[in-house]
Amino acid sequence: MMENKKVQVKQPKYQKIAADIASRIVEKKYLVGEKIYARSSLASQYGVSSETARRAIAVLQDLEIVEATKGSGVMIKSYEKAAQFVHQFLEVQSVYQVQLEMLESIKRQKNELDVLQETTERLVSRTERFKSVNPFVPFQVEINEDTPYISQSIGTINFWQNTMATIVGIRRGVELIISPGPYATFEQGDVIYFIGNDECIERVQKFLYPK
Repeated sequence: MMENKKVQVKQPKYQKIAADIASRIVEKKYLVGEKIYARSSLASQYGVSSETARRAIAVLQDLEIVEATKGSGVMIKSYEKAAQFVHQFLEVQSVYQVQLEMLESIKRQKNELDVLQETTERLVSRTERFKSVNPFVPFQVEINEDTPYISQSIGTINFWQNTMATIVGIRRGVELIISPGPYATFEQGDVIYFIGNDECIERVQKFLYPK
């Protein structure tokens, strides 16, 4: 009998770290023009790998909240853009809370993993029926050893540019990562949820499994 496990909905650690740094800017703990910790210090402060810290800084740099210069560290660049990012992050967090409450309700009824699989299959099979009501019902594809993109990030392989499909979630084991962002990587056994038109299903399959 399959062990009953809890599905956890969470955001990538680097996004949480980026939001925490942005919050400190909004709270004026970090001021525009001020230099903050180097990546190695951030990694130690948050108890994460240097790669995770690098991704957090990359998110802030992409949003023009900070400016990272090799050899000169990380400098605070914009209070306004930090405030905008924090506002958006909090909105997403409230959505996550609703999702967690929904998952808890499902857990009280039956085995979490069975329900997740059944619900996903039902959503995919009813795509056409729901399209008039909600065009954002996701498709799914599993990442296996035949794809050349294992351990590569969504942004590096230009997933959207090659498929015209937008990834909205990645299920990794018992974890469901919502809105993973361009720095998330594909790992063997992942289930990728994406949205797009009907043609994108074939494009995604051909892109991930070109042979």
